[in-house]
Amino acid sequence: MGSQHEPLPTNSGDQGGKLRISRGLRRYALPVTALAVVSTLCGFEVARLQGVTRGNRGNLVQASLLTDVPSSAVNTVDPSVDTFSRLGPQQQAEQLLERAIARDTESLELIRKNIDGWRGHVQNTDRLFDLVHTALNSDDLRVRGSALEIDLAANNLSKSPQSVAHLVQQLHDNPAERSSILRHLGALGNRGVEPKLVLAQLLTYVHDRDEETRYGAVEGLAMLGTDAAIDPLLDRFAYDSSAKVRKRAGCNLAKSGMLTKQQRLAAVPNLLNLFDDDALDSATRSWVYGALRLITGAELGNDANAWRKWWANRNTAHKHPINRNGILFA
Repeated sequence: MGSQHEPLPTNSGDQGGKLRISRGLRRYALPVTALAVVSTLCGFEVARLQGVTRGNRGNLVQASLLTDVPSSAVNTVDPSVDTFSRLGPQQQAEQLLERAIARDTESLELIRKNIDGWRGHVQNTDRLFDLVHTALNSDDLRVRGSALEIDLAANNLSKSPQSVAHLVQQLHDNPAERSSILRHLGALGNRGVEPKLVLAQLLTYVHDRDEETRYGAVEGLAMLGTDAAIDPLLDRFAYDSSAKVRKRAGCNLAKSGMLTKQQRLAAVPNLLNLFDDDALDSATRSWVYGALRLITGAELGNDANAWRKWWANRNTAHKHPINRNGILFA
């Protein structure tokens, strides 16, 4: 991924170079062992992991559906002040995020306290890259939020209007990197930085002629995670000309990104309405069933009437985010 330094660089060539996200993926162990085929909608990503190249690394794990790493797979880290202070920023970020993935709540607070000090001192190594994208598919929104914070820090992007302005300029100056730029814009918007401006940019590029750019805009909408992102994701899920973009939009609606459980449930009526669209192709129709299963947890097969009946009679508890043992599920 690219980076931005403060003050903002004035050389446009340097800026473009600092926004590069493509680098060789040398370590496969963490995402491969963490991948789970949970539905026909998102299970397709497993195969893509095996064939990543230097040129498409940015799209690879962003698109993969990763589950939490079990506690047994996480290195034991003593979060005491003395031990923690002896670690370099890179180790601090990587080890704490690894613990966060394993549902260690103390690590979340340590990430929050140290994130600003890491900016400019943490690099987007392969290990951190993999951990970030594993965390972004955690069931706990706090873990996802920590992953966004660390990702921005690793790219030296401050949570400021200047960062948004810089990235918007890069959309014009560096078209080859639009996909990753749009994703970073979504992350900044989710952190409360110029969310309306970010949304406007994402809505502009979600209809771009280039498939990779639309894919990046769909990722950015998922990172933004606001109510206003839901309808554009639904639209791209149903009607984008690219099966790749449609799948990703559906997966973002159902599982990935920063939408809450409540927001995902709010999309269910519109997902059900898609069954009335005769123009919907059979593959996309099957992905709608997959999205419904992921969002609701119900197993009703590929029977549109059964889904409509179940939704009409659903328990009112489904109308609210699920908070279990301090974890806000998404």
